[in-house]
Amino acid sequence: MAAAFRKAAKSRQREHRERSQPSFRKHLGLLEKKKDYKLRANDYRKKQEYLRALRKKALEKNPDEFYYKMTRVKLQDGVHVIKETKEEVTPEQLKLMRTQDVKYIEMKRVAEAKKIERLKSELHLLDFQGKQQNKHVFFFDTKKEVEQFDIATHLRTAPELVDRVFNRPTLETLQKEKVKGVTHQTRLKRIAKERQKQYNVLIQRIEREKKLFVIAQKIQTRKDLLDKTRKVKVKKETVNSPAIYRFQSRRKR
Repeated sequence: MAAAFRKAAKSRQREHRERSQPSFRKHLGLLEKKKDYKLRANDYRKKQEYLRALRKKALEKNPDEFYYKMTRVKLQDGVHVIKETKEEVTPEQLKLMRTQDVKYIEMKRVAEAKKIERLKSELHLLDFQGKQQNKHVFFFDTKKEVEQFDIATHLRTAPELVDRVFNRPTLETLQKEKVKGVTHQTRLKRIAKERQKQYNVLIQRIEREKKLFVIAQKIQTRKDLLDKTRKVKVKKETVNSPAIYRFQSRRKR
């Protein structure tokens, strides 16, 4: 009965309200209530506990300790930031690796290799400027023979044909047979210019085939890294070669 009477009395009593900031203290802002004080006090205690934990950690720190992560972290504005590893990849390689599959890259590389072989079979690389120059050594018994040496006479050919590395007939052949093919100087220069153009195309195709081979290797390496097997990086990635990893040997059933 008494409990019911107390409840009825509370329902009719005046609602308690906390007073606001007096007018002469308005310049100090809002008047802090108990709930505001609790929030501020809890925040203060939390910060003090955090500082106490940091102070304890600094006192107990071993000055000789080392972690491998220290080699990849730098201090920037008082904050530890992990260094970004720069990938040795050209923009062209990155674009192909993101948009194309390894099978497509391999198919294009094989096509380039076939074109290179076809060009090599046509050009023979006889007077190619990038080719290593062959050496022809002549041996003599006396110094007099060396002083009187004439390469055209020794090779029994015309002086105009000495610089050729191919199609260098002897004087006997020139006397017996007629000269075949183009003999006009302008036409010969045009032919030499076209041949040099084909050599330039060959150089470009060889470079393209090498780049495609490197891109295919890099894509395959990234696919292999998806395996959960433990691995160790042996060699870093460069523009001309992929990264090399050594995987833990695992017995397969």
